[in-house]
Amino acid sequence: MIDSDYCRWMATYNAWMNRKFYMVCASLPEADLYADRGAFFQSIYLTLNHIAYADLAFLSRFTGDPADAPSLGTDLLGSFEALHTERQRLDDRLLHWVESISTDWLASSLTYTSKVDGQARTLPRWVLVSHLFQHQTHHRGQVTTLLNQLGHDVGSTDLPFMPTFPSEA
Repeated sequence: MIDSDYCRWMATYNAWMNRKFYMVCASLPEADLYADRGAFFQSIYLTLNHIAYADLAFLSRFTGDPADAPSLGTDLLGSFEALHTERQRLDDRLLHWVESISTDWLASSLTYTSKVDGQARTLPRWVLVSHLFQHQTHHRGQVTTLLNQLGHDVGSTDLPFMPTFPSEA
């Protein structure tokens, strides 16, 4: 089982990575952000939108805010600039939220209905929190490929390269 330290590290890592990705994406022409590139969610923008959507869906399940997440595939905000602002807000919110996570909370189960297939599932919260962070990493990997195809490199995406990661002397 994961613990609250893992949650803090992953929230910090994801915020760091999201800042890097959005900085590169902000330098792209709009046409490059919105072009269908054959990715699972078609474009860079829609893939970033999906990451934000999933964060909202899981925050809804974990905290009740929002009361209900939008439908899967919804364009949350309609523009990259608005999505970028929302991404920063979500990262701040996740960083704050993980401070309240306890071992008991992680060990307890949560029942929710998936927006993907409509099925009810009951799983330990630690599994769902792990998925929240791994989900971001998975889809950012897709964005990395799309950015590389356009000739852009976000730099290292490895956790040990995070500037705040402690290194042993």
